[in-house]
Amino acid sequence: RDAGVKGYVVKMATSVEAAGVRAKPREKKQKKQSQVDESELLTVPEGWKESPFTKEDNPRGLLEESSFATLFPKYREAYLKECWPLVQKALNDSHIKATLDLIEGSVTVSTTKKTFDPYAIIRARDLIKLLARSVPFEQAVRILQDDVACDIIKIGTLVRNRERFVKRRQRLIGPKGSTLKALELLTNSYIMVQGNTVSALGPYSGLKEVRKVVLDTMKNIHPIYNIKTLMIKHELAKDPDLRMQNWERFLPHFKHKNLSKRKEPKKKAVKKEYTPFPPPQPESQIDKELATGEFFLRKTQKKRKKMEEIKVKQAEVLSKRQEERNKAFIPPKEKPVVKTKKVPAEAKIDIAAIKEKVKKAKNKKLGAPPVNPALQTSANEKKKKRKG
Repeated sequence: RDAGVKGYVVKMATSVEAAGVRAKPREKKQKKQSQVDESELLTVPEGWKESPFTKEDNPRGLLEESSFATLFPKYREAYLKECWPLVQKALNDSHIKATLDLIEGSVTVSTTKKTFDPYAIIRARDLIKLLARSVPFEQAVRILQDDVACDIIKIGTLVRNRERFVKRRQRLIGPKGSTLKALELLTNSYIMVQGNTVSALGPYSGLKEVRKVVLDTMKNIHPIYNIKTLMIKHELAKDPDLRMQNWERFLPHFKHKNLSKRKEPKKKAVKKEYTPFPPPQPESQIDKELATGEFFLRKTQKKRKKMEEIKVKQAEVLSKRQEERNKAFIPPKEKPVVKTKKVPAEAKIDIAAIKEKVKKAKNKKLGAPPVNPALQTSANEKKKKRKG
């Protein structure tokens, strides 16, 4: 028995060693496979579609009943009540039961005995979530299709300041919803911004891009940069030669610029040059007295000197006060008197001369030569003689 046990142990050891030797080339193969570009693994032939899940794939149905429930806000109650028959009709095709509780404010979906698709309940759960997040029924019902998924991105906790959060959320929507519309066209998905969440509905590749753009916008990166890169990728994907190549050389690289500058103080403290030596010790009162020679004076002499200094200061203050008082008694400077010049008698206005000038001006005719007064008087005299 001992010999048999030993032989079994030896065989096991040899088999383990052989497995270890074989494992090394396998690891190398796995590394080579991991180095293969992910785009090659993700590419799907054009026109290929996965066959739909039918009752023949699962004829016996499900063993257990599954259910999901979600709450909805008060303002969605009227809309859900209106479109609820359409929701029930859409879920009946997958044999999913849906109930609307208006008292509690919740929606519940659950499987039935006829349900054959195990993933149908997950799609029904996503449908009621989207309806609760203000997505219209016409868009939310698309989640029941095989090639459509949804993503609800929570953005409420990403920014602390409420005003900043509102500005960044508005930046994602854009003026008149233009930024959101451009993102929808590039990702081939439907996006709904409501409150503290962003609901997206579309293909998996599009949802991945939408999440990236939304999170970047909340991190203060403008969505126009991501939209620009998506547009370039969209054009590059059309070229079959460039589809398998690296696109880094075509994509723009934007540098983050922080434009907010710190307010500089009015008085800037100029830093002194660094010296390894400590500053000199300040002089004490005794040192100052020794330097001036006061230290060697007697107490009476020191008092006398202090009194003299006080008297000098008092005299200066008194003189300043006296000057200020004397300012009130200084007379102000008088303005020089301007003498009026007497008008001479010759410069008086001659009224008779002015009257003659006016008469002459009336006699003159516009465009006609001036009339000679001597000729006029002679003509008048001739007329008088004839009459006489």
